[in-house]
Amino acid sequence: MAIPDFIREIRATAGTQLLLLPGVSAVVFDDEDRVLLGRRSDTGKWALIGGICEPGEQPATTAVREVYEETAVHCVAERVVLTQALNPVQYANGDRCQFLDITFRCRATGGQARVNDDESLEVDWFPLDALPPLNEFGLFRIKQSLTDEPTWFEPTVQP
Repeated sequence: MAIPDFIREIRATAGTQLLLLPGVSAVVFDDEDRVLLGRRSDTGKWALIGGICEPGEQPATTAVREVYEETAVHCVAERVVLTQALNPVQYANGDRCQFLDITFRCRATGGQARVNDDESLEVDWFPLDALPPLNEFGLFRIKQSLTDEPTWFEPTVQP
């Protein structure tokens, strides 16, 4: 995954210290109520589409942008599903981050799902009863996108 230029600039003075970064995840449904997922190039695992907000960018705009950049699918953000501070992570280079994830339920409006950048190995639509293996947090966000009930995620393992 490429490090955004604004993060490189922060790291030039902040070093590897913990950064709190705003990020988004998108639970995108098509007209058949299938979910759009990408198989990540860094882990090889299937996951929701997501990314980091650019300075000045609204989170819903980030969700729409990230979905298109990674999958070539156009979508609209319908509503916030969940806001969750994730556990801090440390990368191989020593950089530490904690992401504040804002998950959006989105509806596809056009485009053909395909790998559209170097962040995914595969991109595809999945029926809810035939999802590939996903982590507990990914499954929880999909489930929450199907309800109007407010809640929070209590991880048994790190998301």
